[in-house]
Amino acid sequence: MDTRALSVFLSVAETLNFSRTAENLHMSVSAVSRAVARLEQEVGQPLFDRDRRSVALNHAGREFRDFARRSLADWQQLQRKLDSEGELAGEISLYCSVTASHTFLAPILAAFRASHPAVDIMMHTGDQADGVGRVLDGHDDLAVTIRPLQSPTRLDFLPLVDSPLQFCMPASHCQVRERVLDEQERGEIEWDSLPLIVPERGTTKELLDDWLRDRGIRPRIYAQVAGHEAIVAMVSLGLGVGIAPQLVIESSGLGEGVETVDIENGLPSLSIGLAALRQRLSSPLVKSLWDVAGQTYPGSV
Repeated sequence: MDTRALSVFLSVAETLNFSRTAENLHMSVSAVSRAVARLEQEVGQPLFDRDRRSVALNHAGREFRDFARRSLADWQQLQRKLDSEGELAGEISLYCSVTASHTFLAPILAAFRASHPAVDIMMHTGDQADGVGRVLDGHDDLAVTIRPLQSPTRLDFLPLVDSPLQFCMPASHCQVRERVLDEQERGEIEWDSLPLIVPERGTTKELLDDWLRDRGIRPRIYAQVAGHEAIVAMVSLGLGVGIAPQLVIESSGLGEGVETVDIENGLPSLSIGLAALRQRLSSPLVKSLWDVAGQTYPGSV
């Protein structure tokens, strides 16, 4: 079975959008459709339920998705074994946030490429809160994410760096900033009435919910957004007080637009690292990147 067609199918299975897959793979929509049609002909039944408005995997499609993932992984491992020089070759799928891609991930990838130049890194970016889910669902081999408060037993986590979780306010003069400064001067911030910009999901949201509940605070939520970078951006515009890791505040390019809010009994530090399915670490490709990450940040392990 054509491994290229399997890759196209897996991309459609992830995006559930033929046009988006065509754009991601630099193909025409008709070429994507033909690749899927050929696979459906080989399988003997449709793999997707689709109409003009939506695309969804059916039962056969979900079964075939598992087969396609295993087949591609086995093919990559076979390629490595057949390499006459024993050099690692193949593809690793990595998910991370934009901030992670150009901060602590950069030296890991530089070291990995120097050691394994024949391995391709397929990077997908988005909200780090989705990282664990993407690994568990098999969309990606590895994800840069915050250590979950409750980690599934089939997931391994490699800590790389710690970053304090911080409240932040606008750095420029505005109503929100003046109010926080006035309340700090009086000795107590009235969190119940401050407009808060918070993550819509993920470990940061869980920690914030615990912090608010322990203090009996019923917050006034101005906005729930996806991604710490978006929170910092909204705070810099003077829309409210936000919460984000110090790493993101300093590296997002918007750090000058916000200022941290000092509080007593502050928020906990976050452990940021790599997540992978334990069974995927049996792959030499995945394990090699995992090991390079640990060697790049040896003090974190």
